[in-house]
Amino acid sequence: MRVVGLAVATLLLTACASQIDAGVTKTAGSPGFWWGLWHGFVFPWAWIGSLFDPDIAVYAVPNRGGWYDFGFFLGITVLGGGSFFGSKSAKGKR
Repeated sequence: MRVVGLAVATLLLTACASQIDAGVTKTAGSPGFWWGLWHGFVFPWAWIGSLFDPDIAVYAVPNRGGWYDFGFFLGITVLGGGSFFGSKSAKGKR
């Protein structure tokens, strides 16, 4: 029952989240799915670089919204290794 209550509370809190209008643009030059995929893939290196150089960002703003976010997520989880490689190494330890 506790897990269900926590899940409902989490869903209610995340339902309130929104992106500001300045963060989403539909212009032709703004990053979309493919740039999000690339940015997700290079995220670990961009994050390290951003610690030393304030001109390096790990996420493009403005972008095209949901498709950029989806590409970014796929880039981090699938191309960048994400949970896939972690699950393979955990199987060998059991």
